[in-house]
Amino acid sequence: MQKAIHGITVAHFYETYREKLKMELVTGEAGLHRLIREGSINRPALALTGFFKYFANKRIQVLGAAEMNYLKTRAQHEQIGIFQKMVKTGAPCLVLTRNFNPTHPLLAVAEEMNFPIFRSPMITMNFINLATLCVDNEFAPSGTEHATTLDVKGVGVMLRGDSGIGKSECALALIERGHSLVADDLTIIKLLDERELMASSRPLNRGYMECRGIGIINIAEMFGIKSIRLEKRIDMVVSLREWTPDVVEERTGLEVAYYEILGMRVPHIELYVRPGRDIARLVEVAALTQALKKMGHDPAKDFNDRLIAFMSKQSVSPTTTIKPIEREERAPGI
Repeated sequence: MQKAIHGITVAHFYETYREKLKMELVTGEAGLHRLIREGSINRPALALTGFFKYFANKRIQVLGAAEMNYLKTRAQHEQIGIFQKMVKTGAPCLVLTRNFNPTHPLLAVAEEMNFPIFRSPMITMNFINLATLCVDNEFAPSGTEHATTLDVKGVGVMLRGDSGIGKSECALALIERGHSLVADDLTIIKLLDERELMASSRPLNRGYMECRGIGIINIAEMFGIKSIRLEKRIDMVVSLREWTPDVVEERTGLEVAYYEILGMRVPHIELYVRPGRDIARLVEVAALTQALKKMGHDPAKDFNDRLIAFMSKQSVSPTTTIKPIEREERAPGI
C-alpha cells in the first residue's frame, strides 16, 4: 500500500536532521509548524532581485556567500520588502550556510512574521547536497509489506508468505548463520530516487522477532549487534508457499519472475515448504545466485549455452536442428 506525502513540518525536518546538517535555530520558533511541500532545496537568487514569477515557494530556501554578499548591496527597506514577499508566498523556512548571521532586515521580518531561520557551518553546496538527500527521503513514495527482510551476504532478501508459513523461523536460521535482520513481520519500504527500494523496520520493534511457541526475542542481545541492519536495499523477493502434490516447481531457473513493489519490479522466486527441506539454506543459495546474476553470471543460462554447444558437437546430420531447453509455460504464481 503506497502512502502519499503532501508535506512535512519544518519542526520535523529540524528535529530529524539538525545533527546531520549541523543546523541551529536562529529565530522563528513559533513558525516551525510551516509545511515543506516539495522534496528539494532552492537558492532564491532571482527572488532576492525582486523577481518572484517562478519562485519555488514550497521548498527550503538556502542563502550562501553569494546571496549574503548581494544583500549588502541592497538598501534595508528593499531587503524588508523582498523578505516580506518571500514569507507571504508561503516559503517554509530559510537556512544560512557558512554560519552567516542574518541581516538586520531579515531578522526583523522573521521575528515579525514568525519565519524560521536556521544557520549551519557547512559549505553551501555540501549542505544542499546532503539536505536534498534528507528531504528526498522524507518525500519518497513509501509502503508496507507483511514480510521479513534480511541482509544475506550483501543481498537484500524479503521473505513473504502466509501467516504461520515459517518466515520468522527461516529468518532465525539465517541469522544463526551470520546474516542480518532488517525487519521482522512488517517491512517499511521507500522508493528512493525512483530507482531503488529501501527496506527498514519500525523503530518500536527494531531488533525484535516473534517466534511462535517462544515469544518475543531480542536478536541483538542473542546474536550480537552485527545481526541487525537499520536498512537495506531490496534485491529479491522470496515467497514461501505450502507444498501440495500438484504444484509445479521451477527446475531450470531459465524463467525469470518479478514481484512489483511501488511500481518497481524485483526478481521473485517461490519456495515450497515441506518436511525435509532446509528453506533457510535454499534462501541463502538463492541470494548468492542473485548476486552472481548482478555480476553478469547466470548459472541457468550458462549451462543452457553449454548444453546447446555440446549438442551441436554431437550432431551427426548437418540438417539436424538443435533446439535449446524449452521452458515450460506456466501461469504466474503457480
